[in-house]
Amino acid sequence: MPAETGFPRADVADDFQRARRRQVLAQLAHRLRGEPDDVNLILPFDDVVAALGLRSEHYLGLQTIKLESVVGTMDSRRDFDRHFRPTSSRVRERWERLALAQKRGENIPPIDVYRIGDLHFVKDGHHRVSIAMATGQQTIDAYVTEVQTAVPATGIRRRGDLLVKDYQRLFRARVPLAEEAYAKITFSDPWSYAELGEAVEAWGCRCMQDNHRFMDRGEIASRWFAEEYRPVVRMLRAADMIGSLTEAEAYMRVAAERYRLIRTHEWNDEIIERLRRKVR
Repeated sequence: MPAETGFPRADVADDFQRARRRQVLAQLAHRLRGEPDDVNLILPFDDVVAALGLRSEHYLGLQTIKLESVVGTMDSRRDFDRHFRPTSSRVRERWERLALAQKRGENIPPIDVYRIGDLHFVKDGHHRVSIAMATGQQTIDAYVTEVQTAVPATGIRRRGDLLVKDYQRLFRARVPLAEEAYAKITFSDPWSYAELGEAVEAWGCRCMQDNHRFMDRGEIASRWFAEEYRPVVRMLRAADMIGSLTEAEAYMRVAAERYRLIRTHEWNDEIIERLRRKVR
């Protein structure tokens, strides 16, 4: 950070202008790199919770949190970007007033945030977070309320990632598995989660018909993963048919081709070999 001039009002004005320049330059850099428009947008708490699925929340009290983990807001305004740089001069007056009070040693209350995974969303204190980031602070005191969700918040980098999380949440509701199983089922295309959910339900229907008894979603999901998914993935690996795909993407590709080309729902080494010749 530049050295202070000894004139607090001038220093906070410089700090604000520097933060604004960084926001403009960051936006320009994203465009030049051809990145999605939402990469630098602040994450909205309500949209994140809707995508992940709310389970519970509880108050944790006063904590010191890392500023880099503060990425979202519970507010509908767009006065700050993902890194809490001001997006316009509309907030300048209040921003500089609070920054000046901080430089003068006045008591600054902790901010109020909600935590989802490792991410924090500001309920009260947006300007204080912006000032702290602009002046090079690494941590900030906050009153924290933790939110538990059905789907983990890992991997959320931009608003577009919420679509993937939303499909993951719906897939988990349809196909209840252990967390370590979900970690093996990943797609780059969100719609693939819906397609796999349909495939598992169809597999479960055939399984119930073969066994002449009803099975709930939990039993179907568990048996599908153990009797269908894992053995097929092992065969695909042995046949070198995964390549650059995820194992779930490779499974879906050959599962679709299996019935279209061979008219069977069975799996064995001969079928894998026939598919290997056809899909390459």
